Amino acid sequence: MDNTKPNVVYILTDQWRAKATGYNGDPNAITPNIDKLAAESINFANAIGTSPVCTPARATFLSGRFPTTTGVFMNDVSLSPDEKSIGKAFKAGGYDTAYIGKWHVDGHGRASYIPPERRQGFDYWKVLECTHDYQSSQYYDNNDPEIKTWPGYDAFAQTNDAQTYIKEHTNTNNPFFLVLSLGPPHFPHHNAPEKYQKMTSPDTVTFSPNTTFDDPEVEAYTRKEAAGYYAHIAALDTCIHDLNETIRIQGLEENTILIFASDHGEMMGAHNKSPYTKQIFWDESCHVPFLLRYPPLTENCVHKKNMTPLGTVDIMPTLLGLCGLDIPEMVEGVDLSACVRDHVELEDHTALYMSISPFSNRNYLDPAYRAIRTNRYTFVRTNENVEYLFDDVEDPYQLNNLANTPEAADLQNQLSQKLSQQLEKISDPFEQSSYYLKKWGYEVDEHGAVPYSK
Repeated sequence: MDNTKPNVVYILTDQWRAKATGYNGDPNAITPNIDKLAAESINFANAIGTSPVCTPARATFLSGRFPTTTGVFMNDVSLSPDEKSIGKAFKAGGYDTAYIGKWHVDGHGRASYIPPERRQGFDYWKVLECTHDYQSSQYYDNNDPEIKTWPGYDAFAQTNDAQTYIKEHTNTNNPFFLVLSLGPPHFPHHNAPEKYQKMTSPDTVTFSPNTTFDDPEVEAYTRKEAAGYYAHIAALDTCIHDLNETIRIQGLEENTILIFASDHGEMMGAHNKSPYTKQIFWDESCHVPFLLRYPPLTENCVHKKNMTPLGTVDIMPTLLGLCGLDIPEMVEGVDLSACVRDHVELEDHTALYMSISPFSNRNYLDPAYRAIRTNRYTFVRTNENVEYLFDDVEDPYQLNNLANTPEAADLQNQLSQKLSQQLEKISDPFEQSSYYLKKWGYEVDEHGAVPYSK
């Protein structure tokens, strides 16, 4: 194997909010293996989903570009096969590329075969566009157009396949870039293996201060959903252990960048938003875990918690930068590899995030917004010209909106200017949602969604 460049193993989970880990103090989260990984990693504790919903987040990860640029700002639309994607960039840099699990950027039907020209540079391929039937999950095996079914709980089977891939590529000539894209803890929350469902009872779930209930039925429902959510999380913690052990046993730990991340979060009752809700600007929706372990750079790092805002759009250039590969010119994200290489925080960096055309029966009435996250503050502007400002250090549950208060007037003005500068940089006029739907030619249903086929 070419030892001059590190392997990259990227574990991408679905709808896992940042707070839902043991290392972040959530008493409901049974994550001993992820907690151990956190102790060995740079913890980007201010990681933000650039557009916190499945397809836009994944397209942003793959392209390093904003949804306003790619046109991928809602579920079940297509990321152009002409994108200079992260898979293509690693492949051009001499890497073997592999993708296992959920894709959700093809837009040609959730169970349709995806031909090689639409795989964004990934060669090894065991993928389905989208399913959340975790106990009877289907996939396509490389270039075989006959659909197959993962045995048992799909996250376990997909992890096993990733382990096999790593073993088979331990002594090859090329480094590898492997994405393991797991469906949980995205709902439904009732179908984790029984062993893990028994670990958390609805009655014992604890909620944060921004999650309160006036209706006993709503509370009972939320408790049940939360218990199932944490059951998936406990199950996936086992996946992280198993994959990590394979990397260690194969002697690849010192030369492998291992990442644990999520596309977006989950409200789960916070701010009176029902379970399954995302897309919106609150911390629970947009704030995601992002751990990066690369022993030559992270083992001796004293301050492993890094507050530099990391947007999904920054992941592609950051990983390419760490691996010494060329970053395509059209990438809009920022290379933050100095945070890992030099153990610094980039205090002036902000993470821009957005909802362009809200959709689904839980979100279609929500306002569109643009927002920025700094190393301390969240600032939001909606398309109804309402602004929000939160001090995420003093007010981590975002209970106190400082916007339009005399004491925060100067800060609000500064952040408003920063947001406007960010939007100007990516040529986003921040119009009403109809502007973007017309521009990209999307026709939507009564809930603002693009109809999709199974």
